[in-house]
Amino acid sequence: MPSISTPSKIAGVRLYTPNVIFSGSTAQEREAVLAEVQDKTGALFVPPYNHPDIMLGQGTASLELSSQYAEAKGKAGAQPDVVVAPCGGGGLLSGTATWFNDKPTYVFGAEPSFQGGNDAQRGLAADPPKRVEVVKTLTIADGLRTYVGPYPWSVLTGGSETKAKFVQGVHSVTEEQIKDAMRLVLERLKVFIEPSAAVPLAVVLYDPDFRRWVVQKQKEEKEKSGETRKWDVGIIFSGGNTTIEAILGIFGGEKKEQHEVLRQEGKVGLDGRKEVENVAG
Repeated sequence: MPSISTPSKIAGVRLYTPNVIFSGSTAQEREAVLAEVQDKTGALFVPPYNHPDIMLGQGTASLELSSQYAEAKGKAGAQPDVVVAPCGGGGLLSGTATWFNDKPTYVFGAEPSFQGGNDAQRGLAADPPKRVEVVKTLTIADGLRTYVGPYPWSVLTGGSETKAKFVQGVHSVTEEQIKDAMRLVLERLKVFIEPSAAVPLAVVLYDPDFRRWVVQKQKEEKEKSGETRKWDVGIIFSGGNTTIEAILGIFGGEKKEQHEVLRQEGKVGLDGRKEVENVAG
């Protein structure tokens, strides 16, 4: 594991095994340590994303999403119009795209843009598309810091004739946008997620290219049917490897002055005295 992994992630792995070996934070550094461990022990490597079985296993999240959506709609076989999944190594995104490949759902990937963390977006934008093989970013979306693996990349591209059928595109967002989306999920949905999980929602909320694409597709649909239909967008939240301390590190210093003013003002109690109440509640 990278030595800068969050304490909760390290502790979680140690619940399964005491044999945690640390490495640098880049994929190349991790792979170098992996090779040493395999040479010494003969261990079998189970890839985190770059293997067809792993990709299909992660794609079962979309099978679950489809089932929940159809149940909510009360219509068997109903599918969302769009699904957005996070993209790091590409296992989850490629599995998602594989599940929806024979369905009328558009699939998009979501990445952090900080320090070139949007390698899939940049690779797909190249002419011809070319996989980026080196990524060095310290984005707060630490689960998405790696490059897309060769197997997932083959699904993301799929060849010129099938590209749109697999992944419609990949969009990226800033650190502040990730934080804003994460805040919304924590405060309004009451779901405990890590920053990486908030990236797809941030794309839906803030990426202008994604939003323009949806509006254009809705216009095209209206021209054909004569009706304006609201689209249903599915978002895959993947990852809760964070801690209260880490969240405080991300949000703790924000709006400090505003909270201090609220505390100073206080409120008038039933007895007429000004009392400082718990503004957090």
